Amino acid sequence: MLDGRKIADELQAMAGERPDLILQRAVQRIHEHGPPFDWVGIYLRAAGARLVLHSNMGGPTDLARIPVGQGVCGTAVAEGRDINVPDVNAVEYYLARSASTRSQMVLLIQQDGRIIGVLDIDSDTAAAFGEDEERELRHVAEALGQLVGPKLR
Repeated sequence: MLDGRKIADELQAMAGERPDLILQRAVQRIHEHGPPFDWVGIYLRAAGARLVLHSNMGGPTDLARIPVGQGVCGTAVAEGRDINVPDVNAVEYYLARSASTRSQMVLLIQQDGRIIGVLDIDSDTAAAFGEDEERELRHVAEALGQLVGPKLR
């Protein structure tokens, strides 16, 4: 099982590093746990009400930019909430990154209530993410907000 607190602690130890290194490490540490973490990415909020892919592992994607309000990532930002989608085929607003994706979890990365991005996890397994995964990934997203948020102002 993924230990989000351990990953968050590792990221905290990188506090003096550049934001891009911290973001890349977070993606790497989650992805290396293997399934159900088949694709892991971080999108950062950019000017013009869009999300821009910063770091990812697990395969290519054509979704380098996502407008806020579109797809699961953009909807999470627009609504200001984490979203767990057990079956992406049942969601009208899902933007397909890969035909093999069956479930998706998106967690907000925030700093002082300001959404700076999202942690996006796709799985090739339906209903792959439960409360345990969400809780552990929340530790990582919170650490990213604390560490990277102030540096992105």
